[in-house]
Amino acid sequence: MNNETLRYETLAPDVLMFVGRDHQSVATAFLDGDDALLVDSLGSIEDARSLQRVLCGEMGRTVRAVAATHFMSDHIAGMCLFPDALTIAHRHYRHTFLSQNRRVDGFYRDPQLLFDTGMSLRWGRHRLRFVHNPGKTMDHVCVDVPDADLVCVGDAIVGNIVYLSRADPELIRNAIGRIRQFGRGRVVGGHVGQFPAAVLDNAIHYLDRLRERVMLIRTGTTRVPIAERIAAIPIDDCLAPSVEATAFERQWHRHNLEVILAQSIFELDAAVTEVAA
Repeated sequence: MNNETLRYETLAPDVLMFVGRDHQSVATAFLDGDDALLVDSLGSIEDARSLQRVLCGEMGRTVRAVAATHFMSDHIAGMCLFPDALTIAHRHYRHTFLSQNRRVDGFYRDPQLLFDTGMSLRWGRHRLRFVHNPGKTMDHVCVDVPDADLVCVGDAIVGNIVYLSRADPELIRNAIGRIRQFGRGRVVGGHVGQFPAAVLDNAIHYLDRLRERVMLIRTGTTRVPIAERIAAIPIDDCLAPSVEATAFERQWHRHNLEVILAQSIFELDAAVTEVAA
């Protein structure tokens, strides 16, 4: 369903997913009667207010807690709109907030409940398992919900691909591997929406093929500059079979190529390979 700029859908009778316009950021609401717990809270004040209007105004729910899969501004905009709600995050949340590329200080709010490796929380009929899963960020958390056969994974994936940002690609790959071990049928991403479990394999495939392409360029010999060749890597060469890229995924693939060049990503991998040879 759509409400102005906000899209939302029912994942279960007591689980709602909201997707905002800003970066298609996702918030998932778990309901316990009239009380709601949010996992993430969208990427702009406008989107967060639309969520508030729908969830609280139209549906009559009260947000009692807001948890962050990671403390980046495009996922925590709504925290400041629910001042009475308990805020939850991993203990490394400040590292992520201070190191992000697009920081919005007005969205910042101190988490009241911090955890380290994980915690379990009963909310209505569901047990929410918060599991520290560093990859895209050091504070990254996935929220496993066995009774709903879903897992909220934040920015471990971006649709059928990943976004490298400032992360170690190997950490991202390991994070996706840990999510696969939960064996859930549905994956709720930090952007775009929900996906079948195969999206995790698709994201790993993309990351592995992208690495291979960059490694071949960095270790090869040609008169064409490395930067030019990396910037021209098409997303279609990296996608899993039968996966067709969306406009959103194509945009973030272009960002990945920019990041690879700016941060010399996979350069160490290439150097190690050449030494071993």
